[in-house]
Amino acid sequence: MKYDVIVVGGGPAGIISAVTAKKYYSDKKFLLIKSVGAGVVPCGIPYMFSTLKNCEDNALGNKPLEANDIDVEVNEVISIDKDSKKIHTKNGKVFEYDKLVLSIGSKPMTPPIEGIHKQGIYPVFKEMNHLKSLKDDIKKDKNIVIIGGGFIGVEFADELSMMKGKKVTLIELMPSILSNSFDEEFSKLAIDELKKSKVKIINEKKVVSFDGDERVTAVNLSDGTKIPCEVVILGMGAIPNSDVASKAGLDIGKSKGILVDEYLRTSNKDIFAVGDCCEKKDYFTRKKIPVMLASTACAEARILGANLYGIKIIRENKGTIAIYSTKLGDLTLGSAGLTESFAEKEGFDIIVGNSESIDKHPALMPDVNKVKVKLIFSKYSGVLLGGQVAGGESAGELINVIGLAIQKNVIAEELETLQVATHPKLTSAPTTYPLIIAAQDAIMKMMK
Repeated sequence: MKYDVIVVGGGPAGIISAVTAKKYYSDKKFLLIKSVGAGVVPCGIPYMFSTLKNCEDNALGNKPLEANDIDVEVNEVISIDKDSKKIHTKNGKVFEYDKLVLSIGSKPMTPPIEGIHKQGIYPVFKEMNHLKSLKDDIKKDKNIVIIGGGFIGVEFADELSMMKGKKVTLIELMPSILSNSFDEEFSKLAIDELKKSKVKIINEKKVVSFDGDERVTAVNLSDGTKIPCEVVILGMGAIPNSDVASKAGLDIGKSKGILVDEYLRTSNKDIFAVGDCCEKKDYFTRKKIPVMLASTACAEARILGANLYGIKIIRENKGTIAIYSTKLGDLTLGSAGLTESFAEKEGFDIIVGNSESIDKHPALMPDVNKVKVKLIFSKYSGVLLGGQVAGGESAGELINVIGLAIQKNVIAEELETLQVATHPKLTSAPTTYPLIIAAQDAIMKMMK
């Protein structure tokens, strides 16, 4: 069967690639092939266990595809013949394409730890039935161990701590949690918030083995500690799912991600790749970075979709800013661009601006939250390199403003004179607006 465009992968990047490209090239015939029939919204996975009433409330459906007249096939692509422009599927079907988009995602890391394949140990696969099984186990068991203190690990810890009668332990090999995205003072805020929810956090210890016959009964750490448990969640990160691309002869990077240019083109002119399966480059250093985000994937997908049949619009992928937000208990955290520690490690001359204020005004307004902002600037040019935010829910959008400022190479003086809409019930006061005050703090340091 012949299609003009075939998209392989049914996650956010695949869906947005197909929908965007169809809008620009409406006369083309599209097919999306996905290996998982019952997919889920990736960012919503931790919240399927307590916050959402039913697992199905986090289902990733086909409505955007159906609304744009895009055919859908539930199947697995096992090989690509780039010379004949054909793909072969697990059930024996063969499809021809003019343009091929690979959005085949990533797979959870499962390091070679003794006993890691025992029952009750769950990598975080983005598949409904797998996650339903995990939820069933969590409901009936008490002791839960989460391995990995990145976003997926801390969000699971926060969510499961809200369930009555659960004892949650979070294990992280590094000295702190969320250390790839936040400086120490912000990571400490996250630790304090999780400890309020009685999450036990163990840092700088390595998991060496799992006890149990068929089913896990305990986790053993490098210092000899044994933690009894009935369920283990592996949140140690993911690796690009690039096997089918590698076998097809496409160029693969050191991270095992598919190599693409600024327009998401692979080493073959008619094959594109987008999302977690691609190697990512840092926005400032151009070094490869292990960033796998649905928001990043969707931004890439919109660039790809617009330029699938030729570069009509200059929308290139200049690198990954790495912009994150999360919520733990009552604390919202956001990070974008370079952290102070990473910038110093990479040799940047920087100035740091800080501010602390409240997110409504005056201070006696109900539901007021403290807001902490940290901005990292280039010392001599004043260009914004990164930022971190902690506070109430408003921090989730404040970090997006910082992300835009990074993307547009905004300098400290421009942030200092930022014109903002303020309202007592909605924002910080115009006199103490946190981005402005943090920029001013940096400028005063630059002038010394």
